[in-house]
Amino acid sequence: MNTAVTIPAWDDARAEGISVSPVDAVMLEARAAALGGRSIKQATKRAALELAISCMDLTTLEGIDTPGKVHALCAKALHPDPDDPTTPSVAAVCVYPELVAVAASALRGSGVKVASVAGAFPSGLAPLESRLDEIARAVDAGADEIDIVLNRSAFLAGDYGRAVDEIAASKRACGPAHLKTILETGELGSYDQIRRASVLAMAAGSDFIKTSTGKIGVAATLPTALCMSEAIREFHGQTGRAVGLKVAGGVRTAKQAWQYLVIVHETLGPAWLHPDRFRIGASSALNDVLMQRARLRSGRYADPDDFSQD
Repeated sequence: MNTAVTIPAWDDARAEGISVSPVDAVMLEARAAALGGRSIKQATKRAALELAISCMDLTTLEGIDTPGKVHALCAKALHPDPDDPTTPSVAAVCVYPELVAVAASALRGSGVKVASVAGAFPSGLAPLESRLDEIARAVDAGADEIDIVLNRSAFLAGDYGRAVDEIAASKRACGPAHLKTILETGELGSYDQIRRASVLAMAAGSDFIKTSTGKIGVAATLPTALCMSEAIREFHGQTGRAVGLKVAGGVRTAKQAWQYLVIVHETLGPAWLHPDRFRIGASSALNDVLMQRARLRSGRYADPDDFSQD
């Protein structure tokens, strides 16, 4: 029996033919644990570490951020290990809108993207007009990517139409920039809600869906990433549109990074193992990835002090 359901209140062309399958929480968690427990051979591990670096977004979102701090982060993004020029650059640097111009100047011509949180991050509850204005100003300043947050107030109240319309308006405000929609999965209450929010955000035009702002205690987890990956796979099958996944919040080690790579590979396939379709928000994990990479190259563990601290 087909138990997929269409989200209520989607009465326009964006929702046509799009449905949301219910989640078997027990099976989801069991599969996530199995995928997360897979061992990786040395040659594969080297490739995984390289890929993890190239898919990372380095982020600084603090009230004490300064142009100098952003310049330092951009330097690390370009050359994560200055002693090894073969180290790939990361995918993007994410900053507040007021510092986008600084990052854009530092990264110009490098291929490293400038991302910015906008739209009243992290709550997403400012008046819509001001949120859209902030998005447009960040893009005008040089942002290639915009990270907004799902209006959880509307979503959890069942006002799906409003949540969809706000994301769609944000997508229009982005112009040429890509839109990532943060679901803040730790606040949604269940895997079914995460699945529903994922499909809603994709149907509204998001280029990526993202787990967390990193500002609450519960962020990315393996079952959550699997749940969102399965939603992306189903959405792609129904619409033909490929949407990216970003895991963020709580990713601190190289092992965690490659666990997420395994989940994406096994669920979405190798086409998603690219910065255009997968990102890791893991500034704190970069040094551990670099240390593991150095160990594989030299046979000994590097000193943590050999790498700059963010």
